[in-house]
Amino acid sequence: MSLNSALNASVSGLRAQSAAVAAVSENIANASTAAYKTREIAFKSLVTGNQTSGGFSSGGVIFSSYQDLAQQGQIQAFDTSTFVAINGNGFFVVTDDVNNQPSGYTYTRNGSFSTDAQGFLINTEGYYLLGQRTDDLGQVISGSSNDLNSLTPIDVNQISGTAQSTTEVRFDMNLPADAAALDTFGNSIEIFDALGVSHTISITWTKNAANDWTASFADPVQTTTGLTSGTIDTDPLTAGVQTTINVTFNGDGSIASFTPAAPGFDITGFTTGALNSSVSLDWGTVGQTNGLTQFSSNTTNAGLEIYLIDQDGVRFGQLSEITIDETGLVTAAFENGVRLPVYQIPIATFPNPGGLSHVEGTVYDENEAAGNYNLRLPGQGNAGNIISSALEQSTTDTSEEFNKMIVAQQAYSSAAQVVSTVDEMFQDLISAVR
Repeated sequence: MSLNSALNASVSGLRAQSAAVAAVSENIANASTAAYKTREIAFKSLVTGNQTSGGFSSGGVIFSSYQDLAQQGQIQAFDTSTFVAINGNGFFVVTDDVNNQPSGYTYTRNGSFSTDAQGFLINTEGYYLLGQRTDDLGQVISGSSNDLNSLTPIDVNQISGTAQSTTEVRFDMNLPADAAALDTFGNSIEIFDALGVSHTISITWTKNAANDWTASFADPVQTTTGLTSGTIDTDPLTAGVQTTINVTFNGDGSIASFTPAAPGFDITGFTTGALNSSVSLDWGTVGQTNGLTQFSSNTTNAGLEIYLIDQDGVRFGQLSEITIDETGLVTAAFENGVRLPVYQIPIATFPNPGGLSHVEGTVYDENEAAGNYNLRLPGQGNAGNIISSALEQSTTDTSEEFNKMIVAQQAYSSAAQVVSTVDEMFQDLISAVR
């Protein structure tokens, strides 16, 4: 019956336009949600299969909801070092439960990550960022970099303070060629043990003869206490403890030789309990003037001229900041200036990202329609680039949403009017039968 079909068609229109208004409402509510993708309602005519000659039965409308996950939102800069945005394809891999591995993998582009009370990086929707552990050089240490099982929640609390023992001391210094035989001069160097404790080593330079010098090393002294803190040996390969290194110069002031040939020293028995240290001395290259030199003094009295003494150790420092760079490398910065890579953030890509299942908010789950995932480094393959200290903005255009709302309201009112009209026609029909 045509009146019934008209009523059904109108009701389907009411349902469809209600969904359209609901989508508009969701879009406007998420206009400020990071990485939110505008929800659209697609309409399709529903055609009935029982059309007969001389009669007509209206079909109606069916609708479906979708989000264009490939649509790129604007990138906005922020001061937060753990905020990240993806410019291009792909998703961050996240989980809603740090204990729900390996079954709890989901995907989002919402990079509003910050550290929670337990030290995990979590975004504003309550999802934890997953990454791959790296060594000190930033290389992934897990098995396969394309395996979700290689991912682990990024835990800042597992990153302890760090110290770095001295392994090399570089000198840029002049020994006075105009010094008399047996003249002595002194300087000191600071080194750090494996626990980050500072020690001072005094060096006495004695001119033996023309172009011939001996450097004598005193045992290290802990800088804070002034007490001897270990035993130094400048030639571990020779029996007994050696405390001297000989250096000779050419007539042009360049280095002629070192004895031992590779200057350096070992320190054993640290009173701090630190591991033994082996320190090389970069005094320059034989035949060159790129370290120690021997020229006449620039002062009235002969003396050492120290231009640079530098060493690579650092004292103990607590974690001060976590940063994420454009390569997806999570780096721990410490108070002592040391920066260490700790995690690598991969980008997950799919052949058909539009096929992902919506979980909630900006979070999605994989399924057959999306295809198999690929974990890639940012910027590699078809994976997008990471923008540090930034967030991808919502793709909602509020002015366009208000236009959609007006259209949906008009269509809803029209469908409601049809329902009212059909109701009146039914009443007329019933009255005529009576």
